[in-house]
Amino acid sequence: MAVQKRFIAGAVCPRCAEMDKIRAWEQSGIRYRDCVNCDFFEQAPIEEETAAELETRVNREREEQRRNAIQTVRILDPGSR
Repeated sequence: MAVQKRFIAGAVCPRCAEMDKIRAWEQSGIRYRDCVNCDFFEQAPIEEETAAELETRVNREREEQRRNAIQTVRILDPGSR
């Protein structure tokens, strides 16, 4: 099975500084990048992204609504067992 290599639009090679010459692909849990203009090659393990949600106006308002929500209270009769 051939791995599909894709060019990264606007990427600049860190070695030769040419734009639009970097290709990227993934294989067996490893992310690869190389340059078609020079001998630049890089590999890195693919890590799970567990970044926390950025605070925005929308999720801040949801949190405020949750805190201000009216909750029903059920009064228990201590004599009824």
